Amino acid sequence: MNGIKIEEALKAFFIEDIGDRDLSGESIFSEAETGGFSFYAKEAGIFCGKTVIERGFRLIDEHVFVQVRERDGEWVEKGECLARIEGSYRSLLAGERVILNLVQRMSGIATTAALAVEQTKGTAAKICDTRKTTPGLRMFEKYAVRTGGAFNHRNGLYDAVMLKDNHIAFAGGIKQAVVKAKESCGHTVKVEVEIETREQLEEAIDSGADIIMFDNCRPADIAAWLPLVPDHIATEASGGITLENIRDYAVTGIEWISLGALTHSARALDISARAEMKGAVSHGFN
Repeated sequence: MNGIKIEEALKAFFIEDIGDRDLSGESIFSEAETGGFSFYAKEAGIFCGKTVIERGFRLIDEHVFVQVRERDGEWVEKGECLARIEGSYRSLLAGERVILNLVQRMSGIATTAALAVEQTKGTAAKICDTRKTTPGLRMFEKYAVRTGGAFNHRNGLYDAVMLKDNHIAFAGGIKQAVVKAKESCGHTVKVEVEIETREQLEEAIDSGADIIMFDNCRPADIAAWLPLVPDHIATEASGGITLENIRDYAVTGIEWISLGALTHSARALDISARAEMKGAVSHGFN
């Protein structure tokens, strides 16, 4: 992830949450009062969000001590200590919720991605995400997908051509849409075409598509139609694919499987901040 973009995003998130001041923290604690808390996993999964913890608390207060115990992509067990943060009570409390929200979300996506990848073992299929991300969180969510061992599809409308059903309808057909896209974008940009029928598949092949997406197609149909696709055209399956049925698609011989569920349906991993009672002795990472 781009460090500058991470900090700009975190600033916006903190402004949304803190506003002019943290009324709760500032009403009962002075700037001089200090202590610490630790982040603990309340369930097992893939950890993701080390940079968010480090940069997030230091954006709130550059004097806060932050030590993240785990690396992104590591499997953590229930009860495991993930990070230790020490500093002003005010600073810890001001940053806690936003940072936890992000780390829980990212860790949940990374865990879901890892589960999806596991379902493709022994096949040639690779897992990727979609643009079905939470507005404002795409960079974080797509990073989490990679952390879980899957791949990113295009990041947005700006970095790849993907001709879906509405593009094709507006253009008057697959051939018209592909020709116009290739004439406009040049040779360095690949063109992906979405198809749902064998007739559309044949038209996409004849039109010179670089990637063909089998959208909402049954695994049996994909397996039957794949031999029609020349080797130089990449293939992708999407639509209606879940962790429960992904294996059925992986064994068809498809090259890529894109899942919106990696981001739009992933459950956040349960992580909490456990503070020490005032006056207690700090034991760090014991």
